[in-house]
Amino acid sequence: MFESIGRSIELFRTSWGILMQDKKLLVFPLLSGIISIIVLATFIIPLIIGGIFGDIVFYAALFAFYLVSYFVVIFFNTALVSCVNARLHGSEMSVGEGLKNALNHFTSILGWALVSATVGILLQLLREKGGAIGKIAASLVGGAWGLVTFFVVPVLVLEDKGVFDAIRESTTLIKKTWGETIIGSGSIMLVFVIIGIIGLVATLATLLLGNLTIFGIALVLFIGLVIVLSVVASAMQGIFVTALYTYAKTGTVPSAFRQDLIQNAFVPTKQPGL
Repeated sequence: MFESIGRSIELFRTSWGILMQDKKLLVFPLLSGIISIIVLATFIIPLIIGGIFGDIVFYAALFAFYLVSYFVVIFFNTALVSCVNARLHGSEMSVGEGLKNALNHFTSILGWALVSATVGILLQLLREKGGAIGKIAASLVGGAWGLVTFFVVPVLVLEDKGVFDAIRESTTLIKKTWGETIIGSGSIMLVFVIIGIIGLVATLATLLLGNLTIFGIALVLFIGLVIVLSVVASAMQGIFVTALYTYAKTGTVPSAFRQDLIQNAFVPTKQPGL
């Protein structure tokens, strides 16, 4: 456990260093977040209306929401990966070039968004209609799906492959590099979760002062913290995923990362002590 936390902190430090060298990478998750909020606001009324008219209409609206949302996130992730890949290989790519590269993969991005939305709606149905067993099954299937498709975006943008070829390639890279049954041994997200929890506890602690004004200010600051953490976390996760993809594809660890951090990003589930 403590080894995993230590690895997460080291991954955080390394990815943070790369991000500070290329701060424009923050533009992509920021744009993704803003547009995603607009998409959510746009679909609130259709989802409410769908709920009134029954499951078929509701799930149709929910599928459309998933499709658009996934497209937005994948589009900007594609642009992010393009720029990160250039950075890791010692070259430079502007924000405009990253977005242009994403536009060049419009069809593949739309296809991947369609597959993701379909899987998402099926898992949602399983959770809602399958009872306790359905919830467990959805969690297991969702986790496995997230793992085997871990490298789909890098494969789409860096290898110019179609959606299903990218899924197969992602699965092959994971199995070939780290094995058949694996789990993550360290994650950048763990650090952000810890920071978020500390912020939440500090915000709730202001209630002890008995002053609602102070609590209101603390709550606004906490919401701002969550937004900042989300943007930075997305950028750093893009850096990490691209570094892992580079290692899985070429066998070479990007020079910015310690070799053991990348090689041990996933470990066998049967490893003692886990």
